[in-house]
Amino acid sequence: MKRRDFLQSSSTLLAGAGLASFLPIDVLAKKAISANDKINVAAIGIKGMGWADLTALLKLPEVQCIALCDVDKNVLDSRVAELAKQNIKVAAYSDYRQVLANKDVDVVVIGTPDHWHCLIMNEACEAGKDVYVEKPAGNSIIECRAMVAAQKKYNRAVQVGQWQHSNKHYQDAMDFVHSGQLGQVRLVKAWAYQGWMKSVPVQPDSAPPAGVDYKMWLGPAKTRPFNPNRFHFNFRWYWDYAGGLMTDWGVHMIDYALAGMKAELPNSIMASGGKFAYPDDAEETPDTLTTVYEFNGFNMLWEHATGINDGPYLRDHGVAFIGNNGTLVVDRGGWEVIPEKINGELKMQAVERQQRVDNGLELHAKNFIEVVKSRKFEDLHAPIQLGAHVATVCQMGNIAFRSGKKVYWDKAKGEFTDSEANKYLAAEYHNGYKIPKP
Repeated sequence: MKRRDFLQSSSTLLAGAGLASFLPIDVLAKKAISANDKINVAAIGIKGMGWADLTALLKLPEVQCIALCDVDKNVLDSRVAELAKQNIKVAAYSDYRQVLANKDVDVVVIGTPDHWHCLIMNEACEAGKDVYVEKPAGNSIIECRAMVAAQKKYNRAVQVGQWQHSNKHYQDAMDFVHSGQLGQVRLVKAWAYQGWMKSVPVQPDSAPPAGVDYKMWLGPAKTRPFNPNRFHFNFRWYWDYAGGLMTDWGVHMIDYALAGMKAELPNSIMASGGKFAYPDDAEETPDTLTTVYEFNGFNMLWEHATGINDGPYLRDHGVAFIGNNGTLVVDRGGWEVIPEKINGELKMQAVERQQRVDNGLELHAKNFIEVVKSRKFEDLHAPIQLGAHVATVCQMGNIAFRSGKKVYWDKAKGEFTDSEANKYLAAEYHNGYKIPKP
């Protein structure tokens, strides 16, 4: 049997016995896995979350890493050495296309800067690989559409790294919101107040560090002189590559909000903010932002601020579903319900804080691999369709801010009613790269 067919039939038997969901990862890891059962994984972009994702996948007994890829040879060599200490030998590449050309690779992890997600995911699917792609799914609304189309066209398993969907407390909180006990929910607040994120001092342009393929790092982004502020972690504060805190933390928190309200796309969006905390530093994206989304029957408010920790309900991140009977507040650590009190009378019973009890990232990796084996894409906790939807809503908020207008969405046409806002629907591609066509 071909290895892929073998994996599929084996997983079906395992699921039928009720073992796949019953046995915890640490118990499964003790079971011997034959070579034919192994799933070969390669990771592209391994400085930050790409490495965390790979680490979570490697805790699964059927997963083995056979290749790493990064444009920074310093990072690549360091990660190869880390794996070598665990007796894991891998091929090392600086060009992602070499990974996709490797016929032994079954699964690709994409942990690159945001502006590369769409292209690599599309090409990986075309090459017959299943994909675990970091959030946000796409760096523009058009990219999100292209990613959904690629998954459908090539029929691959594509999981987005919005791992809260694999946390039990997340699902419990969503179930409570859906139960109707909060009464009519007319306002949802989502926020990220990140006190640890400080100012990014202005630095001069310079030559790229030795070992960095800067041309490949830029890819479809506009060619500019190398600047250390635009490289590695801080790329997220520049429009060429990402969307600031809105697409960094917003995709997580707004994800909660959309799931709780079972919301599609908003009718209108307006945003106000700017560089209020650090007006003279090197970042382009706003360090302070308030965005109002109008949906049918409710509004959603997004807030973010760097350099401040105490957000609503004294939490630095979270989502609040504010209903007539009470408010459910959820974050990565747990959830609780605060009842409304009218004339001294509680409208509902309080729910004490329900703490997180599991590791969402590891469970997300486990869910992905289970689907890689079963081919039941509907079982993915965060499929590309979900990730693209959340990223699209976040991109809408940034477009409202960048256009300086209240913008209205035409659902029939799939665009804004304002021509200036529509200029931001697609990310600009340069250097000969083209946005993939559906």
